[in-house]
Amino acid sequence: MNLSDAIDDMRDPAAAERLSSMIERYQPLPGIPDEFIGADGKPRDMWMRYLNALTNLGSEEIGRRFAAADRHIRDTGVFYRSYGEAKERIWPLSHLPLLIEAREWRGIARGVGQRAELLERIVADVYGEGRLISAGDLPAAAVVGSPDFLHPLHGVSPPGGKFLQFLAVDLGRGPDGRWWVLGDRAQAPSGAGYALANRLVLSRAFPALYRDMNVERLAPFFHDFRVGLSTLADRSDPRICLWTPGPLNETYFEQAYLARYLGFILVEGGDLTMRDGKIHIRTIAGLKRADVLWRRIDGDYADPIELNSQSRLGVAGLVESVREGGVVLANALGSGVLESPAILSFMPKLCRKILGEDLLIPNIATWWCGQRAERAQVLQRLDELAVAGAYGNPVLRFPQNQPVVAGLLSAEERARLVGFIEERGVDYVGQEVVNLSTTPVWIEDRLTPRPFVLRVYAARTKDGWSVMPGGFCRISDRADARAVSMGSGVQSADVWVLDEKPVEMVTLLPTNDTARIRRLMGNLPSRAADNLFWLGRYLERVEATLRLVRCLAGRMVNTDAETGAAGLTVSKVVSLIVSWHAAPKSKARDLLTLCAIALHGEDEYGSALCLMRDARRAASFIRERLSSDTWKLIDDLDRSLGAARKPVRSEVEASEQADAALRVIAAISGLAQENMNRGAGWRLFDIGRRVERAINSSRFARMFAGPAAPFDDLEVLLELVDSQITYRSRYLMGVELNTVRDMVMLDPFNPRSVAFQVDRLDEHLEGLPVLSDDGMLEKPRRQVVKLRAEVTTAVAADLDAERLLQLEKQLLDLADSIASRYFLQGPHNARADRWTGLA
Repeated sequence: MNLSDAIDDMRDPAAAERLSSMIERYQPLPGIPDEFIGADGKPRDMWMRYLNALTNLGSEEIGRRFAAADRHIRDTGVFYRSYGEAKERIWPLSHLPLLIEAREWRGIARGVGQRAELLERIVADVYGEGRLISAGDLPAAAVVGSPDFLHPLHGVSPPGGKFLQFLAVDLGRGPDGRWWVLGDRAQAPSGAGYALANRLVLSRAFPALYRDMNVERLAPFFHDFRVGLSTLADRSDPRICLWTPGPLNETYFEQAYLARYLGFILVEGGDLTMRDGKIHIRTIAGLKRADVLWRRIDGDYADPIELNSQSRLGVAGLVESVREGGVVLANALGSGVLESPAILSFMPKLCRKILGEDLLIPNIATWWCGQRAERAQVLQRLDELAVAGAYGNPVLRFPQNQPVVAGLLSAEERARLVGFIEERGVDYVGQEVVNLSTTPVWIEDRLTPRPFVLRVYAARTKDGWSVMPGGFCRISDRADARAVSMGSGVQSADVWVLDEKPVEMVTLLPTNDTARIRRLMGNLPSRAADNLFWLGRYLERVEATLRLVRCLAGRMVNTDAETGAAGLTVSKVVSLIVSWHAAPKSKARDLLTLCAIALHGEDEYGSALCLMRDARRAASFIRERLSSDTWKLIDDLDRSLGAARKPVRSEVEASEQADAALRVIAAISGLAQENMNRGAGWRLFDIGRRVERAINSSRFARMFAGPAAPFDDLEVLLELVDSQITYRSRYLMGVELNTVRDMVMLDPFNPRSVAFQVDRLDEHLEGLPVLSDDGMLEKPRRQVVKLRAEVTTAVAADLDAERLLQLEKQLLDLADSIASRYFLQGPHNARADRWTGLA
């Protein structure tokens, strides 16, 4: 059946017309295999089933579903970074999946499983007995020449004796229609989290289509992987961590996403320390043992003592802990040597040598130029080959890991390349030029073929290697692409493996009555506690700045605002805005410009925009601990305040913009109060908010509640602490100094007062874990107990400027003590008492 016949067979004329317009111009590239159109020139049945179901939805509904998918990606903050960039990019999801029949996928799974076992045997021999090198099957230079070969790990066998727990294989379909291996990823394979995110987005956008196409689920694969990691530890209830390079890593989102999905603790190198041969996490409850680390950092950066001394990502003493069997690493340090293109050239021979069989999925033909005959062959065929670095090193002026098609070079560059290969051939490999097959993508309401690379994942389980029924597909925006990486213009597609029969719904959530009940997430890492605390503080600072701007804008409406007592009050508000570095002093007389800068200024670190960006940065470090609704609000407020530095044309507009931002802040606070689990994380977040609010309220009182404070000052103070309605419902005689002081500073029933904040701080600190069970109060708790007693027994009439300043300093000291005790600095680095145990 050709395309025309397939369309004519459709019963719905409208749907047939939509399908015709969608595919009428679809032309596979000459000589290139295509996933939609078979070698016989006919559309594949699975694609016609999919497209028929899609077109039956109607054009408007298809557009609505695609828009919903894009909106979900944006709202949940799915992002990536290009290498070397700090800017976050919205994840570029293709609206169409890559379809593969289960029968074909079973062949892929067998080939990837075979390759995983082969790679395990190779790396075990390289760091073990070295029989392959001694027998001449694998040249020593091809191994030790790689920067990923870690000499300190030679002779070290990992716990359980297995080096690889999780790996990936990049595949492309060759001109003959067969799948070919383009490269292996054994160091720290990326993309699995994005594959999960892709699946979630498309299955939600097209639930019926996803179900009716019998798409195989991903959850069983991840469940088996998680169980496999658990069995490697020497404890029945191990603590498994996902070790990330940090929030600035290109794929940080997927690392946080995977940690949340699998229930792992997301840690950075600074969260970890080696004690007594074991690795521990620094938590607010002291040091807690980490049994398994699923690492996403390169092996060379894992230990600054024995490996790369310049690394700030690693853990001092990690290699020693590995030697002593104190921690399980997935994958083992040094496994990155398997990714070298130099090793790729020996895979066919090694497979026959080690497994006694040919590769089920061959890799692209590769010749390592460290051997005389192979070097001569590469130089002889140079114009028809691609040249790549043998160990990931760059070739000529081209970026790292990017092959160079020698036939496209200038005569001068070609001559230089020949000289490099002749002088030091060990650094280069020659490879057949890869022409990637194509898959349909949706461009301007019709299908267009684009080249793609498929990354397939394998995980070690208690029953052997398991291959994910799906993967991570990268699609180029260029029809002639020879390689695909996640750069500008590249899309990612979900991979649907289509079974012949309905697929059972599977989830990682436990479904039997024997599942262990947990009500808390466990010990909170100090890094996460730090960022939760500062997220709360930054949000409170944003709110304080917004209230100042709204207060100033409201008084600008009054024509007498700049004269008499009212003018002095306005000058105090301006003075606060300037002293907080929300706006420059040079704009103090231009009140409208002052308001605009305080709202949207990018050069003043105290502006609402800059503070919100600080809050968003803190939130991005703990993305796995925030709900999607919370993240969406934070992202919305950040974009709203920074939207082209909004013009502020009037005091009314300034007030309205501040009002809108304050409503979002209130929504974030509401979500935190209603949706966050009442564990240590919520307590640290609320502690940050409470301590910052108490500091700001004390500062406001010191400015506007001094002796003989005028009516306007007291009105402003009540407005800034959001207590006007409470005050007027309680006092009928109008504002008076001592009653205002009492409500703002000492009233334990006013949720905006300093006394209320101190009470909550005491409750939170009492609920946090201690390092020692000796019955003694830790420093932050001692300070807050003393402060609570002073505030409880204080009298409003005695709260002069000196006393208010003293309270403000006590609150600042309390914030410092909290940081020293619970975060990555100061006394928390000390080892927890023996009684607490390094559990």
